[in-house]
Amino acid sequence: MRKGSKTASAFSDLSSKMLKTVLICVAIICGVVGIVVGTYEGVETAKRVKYPIAYGDYILRYAGENDLDPFLVMAVIHIESNFVPEAQSHVAYGLMQMTEETADWTARDMKIKGDYDFTDPETSIMLGCHYLRHLIDIYGNVDTALAAYNAGMGNINSWLKNPDCSKDGKTLYYIPFPETRSYVQKVNESWEYYKTTDFTDLNEEQGRLGQE
Repeated sequence: MRKGSKTASAFSDLSSKMLKTVLICVAIICGVVGIVVGTYEGVETAKRVKYPIAYGDYILRYAGENDLDPFLVMAVIHIESNFVPEAQSHVAYGLMQMTEETADWTARDMKIKGDYDFTDPETSIMLGCHYLRHLIDIYGNVDTALAAYNAGMGNINSWLKNPDCSKDGKTLYYIPFPETRSYVQKVNESWEYYKTTDFTDLNEEQGRLGQE
């Protein structure tokens, strides 16, 4: 075999090996990218399962009417009912888990006349937002209002008078009820998540936020 043929053959073999190496590298990169993308999508899906969202139109409307952060309202609904309108806990019902007594007081304060169903999703959000605004106006800060939403105003007023719970009679520094302490913490954690979440890819059935 002539020298030129041997050189050409060697070059061909080298090129073939390089091509195989490149293809292997590309395959590895694609695999890594696929794993990363798949992991990201899996994490995002898990977050959506943990932090669902629905009834965005109602939340935006009634949060706006009551000068509330809609993401706070979302957080309250998330912790209260996980966006399940049929949710029931003790004597509380609906998305915002209001008792019949609290719903009746709120309806009177809003001058609602006639029959109403406080377990209806829109009505629950409407009444819940009004009541939450009422509590924030009374206590002057969100955390104390959230504690009152969970434990009732009677307990809050008592705790504010207790120097072990409040130093100034206005702000709660300690919440005696473990359930209420946990509730306030969970709502705040959920609130932080919803505030930093992009909802532009949510479909209409989930209640896309950000649309008028």
